[in-house]
Amino acid sequence: MTIAEQGFTDYERHQVRSRWVNRFMRLLTGAFASFSIFVTVGITATLVLESLMFFRKLAEEGHSWTKFFTETQWTPLFAEPEFGIIAIIWGTFITSLIAMIVALPVGLLSAIYLSEYAPESVRAVLKPMLEILAGVPTVVYGFFALVVVGPALQAIIPNGQEVVAGLNATSAGFVMGIMIIPLVASLSEDALYAVPNLLREGAYSLGATKFETIVNVVIPSALSGIVSAFLLAVSRAMGETMIVALAAGQNPILELNPLQSVMTITAFIVQVSLGDTPTGTLSFYSIFFAGFILFVMTLILNVLADIFVRRYRIVY
Repeated sequence: MTIAEQGFTDYERHQVRSRWVNRFMRLLTGAFASFSIFVTVGITATLVLESLMFFRKLAEEGHSWTKFFTETQWTPLFAEPEFGIIAIIWGTFITSLIAMIVALPVGLLSAIYLSEYAPESVRAVLKPMLEILAGVPTVVYGFFALVVVGPALQAIIPNGQEVVAGLNATSAGFVMGIMIIPLVASLSEDALYAVPNLLREGAYSLGATKFETIVNVVIPSALSGIVSAFLLAVSRAMGETMIVALAAGQNPILELNPLQSVMTITAFIVQVSLGDTPTGTLSFYSIFFAGFILFVMTLILNVLADIFVRRYRIVY
């Protein structure tokens, strides 16, 4: 066999080996990509089926689903249960709202500083330090809310011992806001940093100041990414468990005062899961129904984020 024939044979072997490797990698990566989809479908199906069992048990025990809208307490574990699920939906909403009031301005302004004002050396240090907050265990945040923020509110607000409960929605929401600041800041900073410098230079050439360029050019150009960061942060806050379980209280009554105890959906699930609730009972299925409600709420936010990004995304 000549040298040319040997080279051609080696080339053919390499091509065959490459085709098999490509087929194997396509199957392997496809299997892993499908795995997450199957898990999501399985979780969704479980929530839906067990939630349907909740309604079935509800009918068997002679309760009407209309109580969801007419009662103001969520106490399915009691001997005389009430099913005003609006109470725990409100608890989830008010703690998440307080968290966003804290996280949005701090996170967005931090992102603007890192992207537009900070020198590269400062950005290289500050951004990783900010993201370290995301690695703090949520139980630490929960104890911080319990032993620091709650007593601080009682000390700051006049007659705090009387008007502020030891476990309340404000302290839990405030610390949840601190927890999600890295999420808002990091994703928003990525969106701002991705805006091409040509747009900034075009604004400067027209006489715009740096502040005017940020407000009128950079932020609108990165708006889809910023809004997506906000909505993802809201979803993260709504699903938070440990902080609200430790600091928000276990009050399943509709309470509009954010300085009083509330119960969130996740706190209810924790309460029931840690108890001796027998399987197959109405109380047991109420966990899945509460989880289904939380799933729908976060799904709506994620869908809105996706719609907003698709509609307002600017392709450079």
